[in-house]
Amino acid sequence: MRPPYPHICIIKRTNNTNEQQTITTQQTTTKMKKIIAIAAILTSAYAANAQVSSTATQTVNLNLANAIELTFTGTGNADGADVNLAFNTVNDYANGVTSGAQELKVRSNKNFSVTVKSSAASFSYTGSTTPAPVMPVSGVLALKVSANATSGTVATPFSTTAYAGLTSTNQNLITNGSRGGNQTFSVMYQATPGFSYPAGTYTTDVVYTATQL
Repeated sequence: MRPPYPHICIIKRTNNTNEQQTITTQQTTTKMKKIIAIAAILTSAYAANAQVSSTATQTVNLNLANAIELTFTGTGNADGADVNLAFNTVNDYANGVTSGAQELKVRSNKNFSVTVKSSAASFSYTGSTTPAPVMPVSGVLALKVSANATSGTVATPFSTTAYAGLTSTNQNLITNGSRGGNQTFSVMYQATPGFSYPAGTYTTDVVYTATQL
């Protein structure tokens, strides 16, 4: 009897490591291509949306003129409220009558001075006496500066403590007031007509003038 032929099996081993490396390389290459494509798309989109600008220039000139205004704070304009000094008793005639404070405001873009005078040398008279009595302003009507927020100086003969007489000639009241939009000062009046004049209403206007320096 012949011995049986041996069975020979040839087993071929597959190199899995090389195949995995090939697959990984292909996957990496594919990912890189995708990243490059996305980057190219984003770059194109940014370039498409990039702003294009153009410049225009215009000159703006501020043409400032010198300006000044003097008003009474009580009325908000250049006409102050009437100041009524009532003489009702002999003590009023003997001692005189004083007013309350009257505040004025200067607005100016430069330093300034303020002068004061009466509109006439004598009071005008309204009453029943004829001929009309003549009462001079000088020696009867006086003024003092009761407050000064102008940063300027109260000019002599006026002061913040004593009354000085008014005349129909301009007198310096505030000198070298500082520029600004709310430069205020206040005045008070005192009238001392004595016993020499009959009843009636005696009137004068007191004129303040603010002038830039």
